[in-house]
Amino acid sequence: MAVQVVLVHGIRTSATMWRAQVEYLRARGNPVVAVDLPGHGSRMSETFSLDGAFATIDEAVRDAATRGRVLLVGHSMGGLLSIEYVGREDRPPVDAFIAASCTAIPRGVGLATYRLLARSFDSLPDRGMWLTDQVLDRTLPAETRADFGAGGYAFDTQDVALRSLSVLDLLAALHRIDVPLWFVNGQYDQLRVNERLFMEVAKDAELIVVPRTSHLVTAMRPRVFNAVLGLALTTLEQT
Repeated sequence: MAVQVVLVHGIRTSATMWRAQVEYLRARGNPVVAVDLPGHGSRMSETFSLDGAFATIDEAVRDAATRGRVLLVGHSMGGLLSIEYVGREDRPPVDAFIAASCTAIPRGVGLATYRLLARSFDSLPDRGMWLTDQVLDRTLPAETRADFGAGGYAFDTQDVALRSLSVLDLLAALHRIDVPLWFVNGQYDQLRVNERLFMEVAKDAELIVVPRTSHLVTAMRPRVFNAVLGLALTTLEQT
């Protein structure tokens, strides 16, 4: 049976950010589901909670596992949540894992500063969309530019979600992960701050750093990220 793929988006965005990956996976013959977390995308009216987020991931993973082996892929907040999920003591049915743009521990001064900047940005007259659009227009290729925000931006969820991440015990979770694991970071990603520590703790991890790329590695370099997906899938298919 073909390997099943579950994709988990980052904060503010939605399942639409994965359109280039969904197209690649379907062409390759791998069934794929991209979830919307509570408070995001098609579920924008819902309240975000960790329990709700984990339930969303777990439902998608367990459903996929009824049809084959599962590759879980998470970006940014979705990657942090997925680390915690895959590293549960009661191991979920995940056979391989790609954690993109999420090698940072969301606590302390770093998290407080990020939340302050996000709130300041959100207080601008257009909630910062003019500047966001300018940055995305200049950094994302035409093939993915529309995908990143096609499901809308979860402005009202952002601070609640960021605050909730502080309770995650990522190092303990990483220590328990015993499936093939790839960390994928853009060279200029601000969340590389704990990259070395994550690599020291994770038992079976590999690190892929994409040159000249920001935090939005899946959208900025879709062909490169799709190649990483291909690597993970081939690894599973050959074992």
